[in-house]
Amino acid sequence: MSAQAMTRPVAGGRAGGRRVRTVLWHVGVAVVVLVLLYPVIWLVSTSFKPADEVLSNLALLPRHATTGNYGQVFGGVAGYSIWQYLGNSLTVSIGAVIGNVLSCSLAAYAFGRLHFRGRGPLFGFMISTIMLPQHVVLIPQYIIFQKLGLVNSFWPLILPKFLATDAFFVFLMVQFVRGLPRELDETATVDGCGPFRTFWYVILPLLRPAIITTSIFTFIWTWNDFFTQLIYLNDPAKFTLPLALQIFVDQTSKSAFGPMFTMSVLALVPIGLFFLAFQGFLVEGVSTSGLKG
Repeated sequence: MSAQAMTRPVAGGRAGGRRVRTVLWHVGVAVVVLVLLYPVIWLVSTSFKPADEVLSNLALLPRHATTGNYGQVFGGVAGYSIWQYLGNSLTVSIGAVIGNVLSCSLAAYAFGRLHFRGRGPLFGFMISTIMLPQHVVLIPQYIIFQKLGLVNSFWPLILPKFLATDAFFVFLMVQFVRGLPRELDETATVDGCGPFRTFWYVILPLLRPAIITTSIFTFIWTWNDFFTQLIYLNDPAKFTLPLALQIFVDQTSKSAFGPMFTMSVLALVPIGLFFLAFQGFLVEGVSTSGLKG
């Protein structure tokens, strides 16, 4: 038997083994994805179940699908339209995104490019605030905003974002700024640009991946925030979607699980669309900001 004939079964066995491993890998990934997506699928399916099926029908699909839950939700919650709650959530989330992008990029440029006394200790102190629980500063912040007469408004939820209080995003942008060539700053200085113009015309356009990453995380975290909004907002007309969901549950004398799940689905839709639209930029921002594993 020739050597070529002997190698054919070996090569065929190796190719077959690779195909089996590939199939097993894809099957395993599909199973994990289904397990992770099952709660979302169950939530969407339950939103179409009538009230008597929510607890009695444990199957994934409803026996008698209905859109009555959506009609009840769009009919209004606590006397206000769901579009008003949606607009409040968008106002708070977009304001937080703008504040974080502007303040954190400026702070990152200062720590990453400018030389000033105490830069190292200040940067270390800023990083240490990541480990500081939010509840530690909640009472002092509330007292400050109460003295300023800003409680029961959107300002306590948006204004701190303009002060670079999220150390994680500052650190992310600092890592990105440090990776940019310093020759860009020198060229801008030769052309007559000061620190602010260098930041605005040179550094900021190159921060696009980090800015998009910051925007995505800020939007999602602010949209899902319940505790902070519960503390500062008292007027139902100013409630966001998470607070509106709680109001809807509390105002009924019986457990209205169908409409509650429907509101949960509507609250998840903007986050899903936002993430799907910018997920490519999210991967790019993390991989180019020095946060790779």
